[in-house]
Amino acid sequence: MSVRVVVADDQALVRAGFRVLVETASDLSVVGEAGTGVEAVELIRRERPDVVLMDIQMPELDGIEATRRVLADPDPVPVRVLILTTFDLDRYVYAALRAGASGFLLKDTPPADLLAAIRVIAAGEALLAPSVTRRLIAEFTRRPTVHDHRALDEVTDREREVLRLVGRGLSNAEIAEHLHVSIATAKSHVSRLLMKLQARDRAQLVIAAYQSGLVG
Repeated sequence: MSVRVVVADDQALVRAGFRVLVETASDLSVVGEAGTGVEAVELIRRERPDVVLMDIQMPELDGIEATRRVLADPDPVPVRVLILTTFDLDRYVYAALRAGASGFLLKDTPPADLLAAIRVIAAGEALLAPSVTRRLIAEFTRRPTVHDHRALDEVTDREREVLRLVGRGLSNAEIAEHLHVSIATAKSHVSRLLMKLQARDRAQLVIAAYQSGLVG
């Protein structure tokens, strides 16, 4: 089945470029475009796409608030939001992930990498540009945080260990190697953490690891 994509950006030329790129892939299709944050929210609610390419700087409503509104609905659309911006700033990364975005890439990302990112996001994984991951971790360690350990009440000791490794940015394969278990076992632990912590994806597990004090 084709991955259905919405493109939200205030520049028509940028939207057209993303549409052409996305539709070069046989497994991806663009189902709509939005030029403002308000239009994006309405379009997402109507079309219920799999992935949204969301710009941050848009009139009426910025991309972060548009993401927050869509995902905070009483009947939320099961959409994955990939934030695309020219601004590589810590506060945007942090705010986007807190709003529920599943990924964050800069607009100078190579075309093939963007198409791969859409597929990764659609499959339920989180994706951050390497430079963004480093900046996000630095942002967490710089912010004063009140740790909430109650969130881990139902998490086992092994799952806490896995969550700590996720918070450090390790992949499932790296976690498996670190714990001397199979990749399938590592993936199973991550899946249970997602369920227990009611996290949408891996990016929110990173947030949980820092907010609970497992990583600092």
